[in-house]
Amino acid sequence: MSKPIVTGLMAYGMSGRIFHAPFLTTNPGFTFKAVVERHEKKAGKKYPGVISYDTVDELLNDDEIELIIVNTPNNTHFEYAVQALNAGKHVFIEKPAAVTVSEVKALYDLGKKLDLKVMVYQNRRYDSGFLSVKEVIESGRLGELMEVHFRLDRYRMAIGAKKFKETAGVPGNGLTYDLGAHLIDNAISIFGRPLSYHKTTAAYRPGSQVDDYFHIHLKYPNQLNVYLTSGLLIAEHTYGFVVHGTLGSFVKMRTDVQEAQLDADMMPTDEGFGIEPEGSDGKLVLMGLDGQKTIEWIKAPKGNYNGIFDAVYHTVRENALFPVTEEHIAWQIELLEN
Repeated sequence: MSKPIVTGLMAYGMSGRIFHAPFLTTNPGFTFKAVVERHEKKAGKKYPGVISYDTVDELLNDDEIELIIVNTPNNTHFEYAVQALNAGKHVFIEKPAAVTVSEVKALYDLGKKLDLKVMVYQNRRYDSGFLSVKEVIESGRLGELMEVHFRLDRYRMAIGAKKFKETAGVPGNGLTYDLGAHLIDNAISIFGRPLSYHKTTAAYRPGSQVDDYFHIHLKYPNQLNVYLTSGLLIAEHTYGFVVHGTLGSFVKMRTDVQEAQLDADMMPTDEGFGIEPEGSDGKLVLMGLDGQKTIEWIKAPKGNYNGIFDAVYHTVRENALFPVTEEHIAWQIELLEN
């Protein structure tokens, strides 16, 4: 990585602090130059030398910056990404990339017109648990797949402080646009576009104006059924990954540690980063021709959010195909929008 990408961050809230800044400062492919902080100036305390701009316009007018990370509220992603592209910057956009399919198409079309890269931050492809289930599925050991479940649950009775997620009428609000974007991307990245789908949403928290539960059934060729589920009032979490095939089953809890480690100020270069604790292995159950059952415990690979930053570098510097493709995002937003 001979020439780091000079990068600007649009916000330094939870997303900027946990999911972006630690990688921009430890991955040799990037130079973290500046961030927008309208009120408290916190980034410079942890990352001396980083410029704190008061406005987005100041960030976009910095001629040295090549890449803008759009990590603002969901309903502003499209507007800010368009501004950044028109300012001559590549964009790396938090999920969901936009609120509608037409906005997604407009973004990618503008990027192509200006010869700039449009990339979307789908970090859950690099969770340890997802990497583990993907390996098992792609190994073929389960035979022909019949039923797959991906879950991502929380227990949060209180209405959240982020109004763009919790207010009726704000585009891109609710749990489906939030955690649903992750689960849909997980499914699409392995199985592709479904033949059909059915979505159920509900609101259970007292006073909730938006959906805080969803269940999406995706139908694929060869009678494969994929179920994506999430709720904000799930007190007892169950398996995050369940896969049933004609030759066996694989189950695993969601035990990726990266977010918790980053929130505790651990850096991606620290020893032990991304490694699941003992006892977190997935359970692989295989049936032999004689009807005998064998059980294997599958240790998950190291979680690696750095993988998506490496992909950004290779896309910008080497014109490599970004793994989260335009088609993937268009299919995802179609499911979210309809």
